Amino acid sequence: MEPERLRRRLSSAFRLRGLLLRADALKYLTEAFQSISEAELDDTIENVIDAVEKQPLSSDMIEQPTVEAAVQECSQAAEETIENVFNIIGAFDIPRYVYNSERKKFLPLSMTNFPVPNLFGTARDKAELFRERYSILQQRTHRHELFTPPAVVAHPNDSTSKFQLKTIETLLGNTTKVGEVIVLGMITQLKEGKFFLEDPTGVIQLDLSKAQFHSGLYTESCFVLAEGWYEDEVFHVNAFGFPPTEPSATTRAFYGNVNFFGGPSSASVKASAKLKQLEDENEDAMFVFLSDVWLDQAEVLEKLHTMFSGRSEPL
Repeated sequence: MEPERLRRRLSSAFRLRGLLLRADALKYLTEAFQSISEAELDDTIENVIDAVEKQPLSSDMIEQPTVEAAVQECSQAAEETIENVFNIIGAFDIPRYVYNSERKKFLPLSMTNFPVPNLFGTARDKAELFRERYSILQQRTHRHELFTPPAVVAHPNDSTSKFQLKTIETLLGNTTKVGEVIVLGMITQLKEGKFFLEDPTGVIQLDLSKAQFHSGLYTESCFVLAEGWYEDEVFHVNAFGFPPTEPSATTRAFYGNVNFFGGPSSASVKASAKLKQLEDENEDAMFVFLSDVWLDQAEVLEKLHTMFSGRSEPL
């Protein structure tokens, strides 16, 4: 591709993501992408931009060292070795991501203002836990087909009902009766025998006398979708349900192959072609996980010997 045309495509792609390239960074990327085929160019640019956004950016102006690190990260992911496909990751080594509602994506903890995790948390940490859980459930619920805003030009035969989530602040701001609303919030009991619904915008008292519960276990501090009507500072609940689940394929369609679980790979290992190859070549392979193995008990040692003897025999 001609260098001038490639520069325009690079600048346009970064601007669409709210980023600007300095001249030296644009020159570096133009030279690096010169040998990439037309068919692979768009995916390569998107991967590099994703890698850039993972870095702690101080502004939307991208310097050359930033794009160099992004290109190097993408190159390492493409050259993934077979040894890195399977890894044992400790519970304290799993990276923490925080959902950013402004950028509508998950950011590493290092790119946020959140403190480093501590085993001995403060009262604020508990509040942040529920606030972060609410944000995750809210963005996922908004993506569900029942809560997706209808298209401007909808098909005349499309009779699917669409719902709109309301915040508690919206209800509290009304002095008249508000009917048929759905609110996402957390069940709390702020007063003895009285339940409330809470979200980051406020808290409201519930009337559960006529509430119908969909299947599930409902407890204090669990998040629910409450349907009902509001009047005189009380939300009269007609039905309770849980936020909808979402298949992993749908989540990946929005957030790409981000590796949320840690390890040497920057992308999700589930999308690894080499892992798929290993699974296809070893259909009978299995992993055995053991817990509470008390080696000071003779009976346990006997059972272990029996298990290992059975596993040593060829299938």
